[in-house]
Amino acid sequence: MTQKMIFLALALMLLASPIFAQTPGANAPMDLRLPFAYLAMGIASGLCGLGQGKVAASAAEAMARNPGAQAGIRFALIIGLVLIESLALYTLVITYVATTPK
Repeated sequence: MTQKMIFLALALMLLASPIFAQTPGANAPMDLRLPFAYLAMGIASGLCGLGQGKVAASAAEAMARNPGAQAGIRFALIIGLVLIESLALYTLVITYVATTPK
């Protein structure tokens, strides 16, 4: 399974290589901030999605076990989802600021 994941990651990186195909302007060095910003945003969004799925599944299981505590569980669920989503939004802001021309 890990070999498949490594191969998939390598294939995706090779397919993303046309980003380097455009020639830079006159004597301008290649700016590598943009590909790393894309990578950071992709990792953050993917992990946030996994975290939100795990939180929602755990909350549904907890509500099924103890229906009387639904209000408290729902409050903790919403707070957890807000904190997880803020990670993706912070990453979006940081990548925007890091890639804007100065």
